[in-house]
Amino acid sequence: MHRNIFKSIIFILSFLLALVLVNPRILADSIDDQIAQISKQIEEINNATGPLKKESTNLQSKITQAKGQIAQMENQISSLTKQLVSQETNLEVQKVLLSERIKTYYINSQKYNTLVMFLSSSESSSLLHEYTWFQAIINQDKNTITQYVSDINNLNNNKSKLEAEATKVAALKKSLESRFGFLAGEIQKAEKYKAELSQKQKNLEAQKLASLNLPTTVGAGTMMCSDDRKIDPGFGSGFAFFTFGIPHHVGLNQYGAYGRAKAGQNYKDILNAYFNNVSIEKRPSVTIKVDGFGSMSLEQYLLGIYEVPNDWPLEALKAQVVAARSYALSYTNNGANSICTTQSCQVYKGGNKGGAWEQAVKATEGETLVQNGQVVTAWFASTAGGYTFSSSDVGWRSTGWTKRTRDTSGDINSFDDLFSKAYDKDSPCFYAAQGYRKEFNKSAWLKPSEVADIVNSILLSQKDSSVNNNLLPPDQGGWSMDQIKNELKNRGGTPYDNISSVSISWDKGSGQTTQISLSGDAGSVSFDGSTFKSYFNSRAPGNISIVGPLFNVEKR
Repeated sequence: MHRNIFKSIIFILSFLLALVLVNPRILADSIDDQIAQISKQIEEINNATGPLKKESTNLQSKITQAKGQIAQMENQISSLTKQLVSQETNLEVQKVLLSERIKTYYINSQKYNTLVMFLSSSESSSLLHEYTWFQAIINQDKNTITQYVSDINNLNNNKSKLEAEATKVAALKKSLESRFGFLAGEIQKAEKYKAELSQKQKNLEAQKLASLNLPTTVGAGTMMCSDDRKIDPGFGSGFAFFTFGIPHHVGLNQYGAYGRAKAGQNYKDILNAYFNNVSIEKRPSVTIKVDGFGSMSLEQYLLGIYEVPNDWPLEALKAQVVAARSYALSYTNNGANSICTTQSCQVYKGGNKGGAWEQAVKATEGETLVQNGQVVTAWFASTAGGYTFSSSDVGWRSTGWTKRTRDTSGDINSFDDLFSKAYDKDSPCFYAAQGYRKEFNKSAWLKPSEVADIVNSILLSQKDSSVNNNLLPPDQGGWSMDQIKNELKNRGGTPYDNISSVSISWDKGSGQTTQISLSGDAGSVSFDGSTFKSYFNSRAPGNISIVGPLFNVEKR
């Protein structure tokens, strides 16, 4: 048993060592291969730590049992000690009584020997009777003392045995606790590494999402989101999964600023709608370094930013300028570092964009977003889909200036309300199915059998999570639809061949799909929204993906 456990420990330590010795980027030909390899590594860690966790649980039980035994023995020793004190006290009392009785007996016996010759036969007989009775009492006292001594010896023996046994159990408990502490340390190392792998997996999934080439901001170029509701995939009935907005839903919502400006809000109102507890303060211009363009003043740099169209309302442009200025100052650490020119930072093309943009730059000269005396990293994105999120919600570092916002002009009770009241409703990426397949008219529509396959994958994983690395699409090394069904059957599940209807539930306050319910030839089933999204993005064919927290399902 212990030999197998130590093999598992050696495996884990070897795994950790390998992480240091190899290139930190997992060697694979594609992102999906990397995701599959990480899933396999996580599975191997689970297999290796399984016996350790089992032994750790058994040790906990034994330690608890040993503690109980020690407590019981301590109670018994305490009880024996009290009995010993009581018996020893009784013995001393009995010894005193015996001494007095012997003394009295001796005196009386001398009297008897002296008086017997002068007494009548009847008097002599009575005195003899009394003398004999007194002698019997003394003998009884002697027997009582003998019993007390025997009891005390037994109690002392029992106490010594219990104390010896308690010492052994305490030593065993200490050994168990030492072993438990060692195992806990090894398990903690393995769990920490598994968490690192899981984070890498999330990063790779984000890279897969990035392969959709979705523009993060309006300045990244033409918004290429299309409305698949108007596309016929050529296979009849099917389902498409539409996401509200495109990543990352944090900070200034550019199309939201456009809608708010059209509604009459000024740039300060707009900025305060998207950033939490900030003030707008003037800061002196600094010199910054721009990749490929050299050094220049911050205000000159801003003239060449191409993040939003020039024909947008001036107040929306001003809001974008203040956000861009704040982002550049924070990103470069007040000019100490260089800033890139792509949407990875913010889009810069050089020169002077002119027009309304130049007017917005000059009208807000030096104005930045500040919190607690520090310029904030004023993130922005093209489309929030009616809801923004804090930086920690999307896995970034926690900040005090980003916030969750329902970005609408009134209460929301339905998707129809969201379509009519969201400030960024005019964005072509406000509601779109992401990804496509060329063979189906470049659409994101899925066949009922393909949706059933995603459901079967989730059900299989719930039965046996060790198969997760086989749940990639078949063309990317995953199991086929039929194999997924067979594996699910082998584990007591009932697979679906087709899905006939899909519905979702969503939180209208936070803007997240909370549950998805599906019905088909194997009955009905429901999943948590984020769980379904995760498996969908792993199993869906091609690059079809759900890219945000709020999604809906359309049927054709």
